Amino acid sequence: MTTVLTQGGNAPLASARVTVEVTAPKALDVSGLLLTEAGKVRSDADFVFFNAPNGPGVTHRPAAGGAPDAITVDTGALPAGIEKVVVTASLDDAGATFAGTEPTATIRNADTGEVLVTFTPPRLTRETALVVVEVYRRGGAWKVRAVGQGYADGLAGIATDFGVTVDDSPAPPPAPPQSAPTQAAPTKAPPKPVTPPAVPASLTKVTLDKGRVSLTKGGSVSLEKNGKPFLAAVRMGLGWEPAGRGRNIDLDASCIAFDAQRNKVETAWFMKLSVFNGAIAHSGDNLTGEGAGDDEAITVHLDGLPAEVCGLVFVVNSFSGQKFTDVKNAYCRLLDAGSGQELVRFDLTTSEPSTGVVMCKLVRQYSGEWVMTAIGEYVNAKTARAMVKPAGAML
Repeated sequence: MTTVLTQGGNAPLASARVTVEVTAPKALDVSGLLLTEAGKVRSDADFVFFNAPNGPGVTHRPAAGGAPDAITVDTGALPAGIEKVVVTASLDDAGATFAGTEPTATIRNADTGEVLVTFTPPRLTRETALVVVEVYRRGGAWKVRAVGQGYADGLAGIATDFGVTVDDSPAPPPAPPQSAPTQAAPTKAPPKPVTPPAVPASLTKVTLDKGRVSLTKGGSVSLEKNGKPFLAAVRMGLGWEPAGRGRNIDLDASCIAFDAQRNKVETAWFMKLSVFNGAIAHSGDNLTGEGAGDDEAITVHLDGLPAEVCGLVFVVNSFSGQKFTDVKNAYCRLLDAGSGQELVRFDLTTSEPSTGVVMCKLVRQYSGEWVMTAIGEYVNAKTARAMVKPAGAML
């Protein structure tokens, strides 16, 4: 039975894993913040949003295939000391307000999709961002509270309020060089090492406007330039170096297509090089990793994909059974399929003793744009078939 909350109301959560979807007549960006008992984040890593979609026990799901932006909270995976996760919504259009377009939060069982709770805040006016609901711990149990608190200074105002360092301003110019002193300064003890501060969270979406993008694990980039889709066909190149001591490693790159419910639609891999009438085409099997450049490539004609396809997950498996700790310099990169220009690159800097890795994903947004996110998560799977379930869980 669905519980309908009014502002300030609360309800127990019947599931340990819940997905909070937020919808409105206007495009939204939904975020989650992990808070301690003091009501603040521990660090900027506790801010989960479009540029940093994975946090401890909390993940961001971009809008795709009719499904809205959402935050999934796994209460059993939240770190000790986290007492609350607040879910926020901000308007994608910087000049718009929530006046007359109050968003609705739908809290679902993340495993079954069952609707548990809904909440629509009372009429809003000049607010541009909103704390919609909070998932909080009380007496050892987890509950959800309808908040509906508005902010007039956008997502940056919310993030700053909860202790996130936000930097959307350009970096200051470097200081001019200092002239040499006329006398030698007295010798001093070396200063104690200082832990560098966390990189401030950037609330500006990463696009291709400034050219090639290098991603780190969890980073995302929109395949847009100047506010428009940049290209209709991309090539995902995957590469690695063979192991030493004369051992060959047979890695296989694959692309798994999913629908909005995270069900597999098709897989392009060495056993099936072309799917969707050639909309996804695999270059063929490389048995050793020998040779310069990409070892295997998968070309995707985005405009040719069926409407039901909302997500593509690119995976690599060790068919020969060796662990990724035996593999050097594994990477994936996204190229313009027409010109060959490299657009995005993600280098795996660390390896784990597993036989499969989910490299990255491409997700179609509700607006139609595609966003690439670097994943770099290892699993024990030697074939693409065994990667379907873990890959779908990472969409």
